[in-house]
Amino acid sequence: ADAIHPGYGFMAERADFVDICTQHKIKFIGPSSDAMRKMGDKATARKTMVEHNVPVTPGTGIVHSVDEVRTFAKKVGYPIIIKATAGGGGKGMRIVRKDDELESMMTMCQQEAKNGFGNPDVYVEKYLENPRHIEVQILGDSHGNVVHLGERDCSIQRRHQKLIEEAPSPA
Repeated sequence: ADAIHPGYGFMAERADFVDICTQHKIKFIGPSSDAMRKMGDKATARKTMVEHNVPVTPGTGIVHSVDEVRTFAKKVGYPIIIKATAGGGGKGMRIVRKDDELESMMTMCQQEAKNGFGNPDVYVEKYLENPRHIEVQILGDSHGNVVHLGERDCSIQRRHQKLIEEAPSPA
């Protein structure tokens, strides 16, 4: 094969798979392995965005203790959301609305992250009630051509997983 288009899901998000394709001179249709490593896990993606002055929701890097989360929660107020760095598909996320829920929610989130993604690392953000979830699709090639394919509204969700994607966005 000259090229591989991985579609979506597991292989489409594996930087090491892109590296293997490159080693075998097979064109991978998708992001570079470097881009995947910078944006693949959520904590690294967040750090990359902050370094490039992209606005983000108030949050943390990877947290290792309930005390770290509690300190953050005191700073921004409840509710907060604990998220698996390797998470996706609405898994590995817990909303914490008050301090007495914090320890159990963090434990559940870390366990779900470890079981579902093989990585127990979590980070925390201020939880936004009823936000709009707007995405913009961008397509670029190896010649420097870049276009956007419009925006879509993905706000209709169940358990943090998109149910409907509406394009163009009515927002």
